[in-house]
Amino acid sequence: MKIEKSINPLPPSSLNESNTRNAQSKAANTPSSSQGVNVSIGSASSQMRTMEASVNNTSAVDSKKVAEIKQAISEGRFQVNTAAIADRLINDVKELLNASKS
Repeated sequence: MKIEKSINPLPPSSLNESNTRNAQSKAANTPSSSQGVNVSIGSASSQMRTMEASVNNTSAVDSKKVAEIKQAISEGRFQVNTAAIADRLINDVKELLNASKS
């Protein structure tokens, strides 16, 4: 099984500029508006970019653990605990059923 990053990076363009322009053009198209609208998401945008950089620098996979499991499989030492898998699967289904009732 191959695990890939599924996080898409933010576009390189400035979110603040495009959102301000969109808000101003919408305000200009509204007949009752006499003033321009100024929308600023600068701090939110910078926080999101900081979080994105942090996530990109963090490994989602423990490479050492993967190597150990690969080695155990190749040597025939890897054993699947079917009881633990069944218990966790049943618990997950119970949680999903309870969540759908709420």
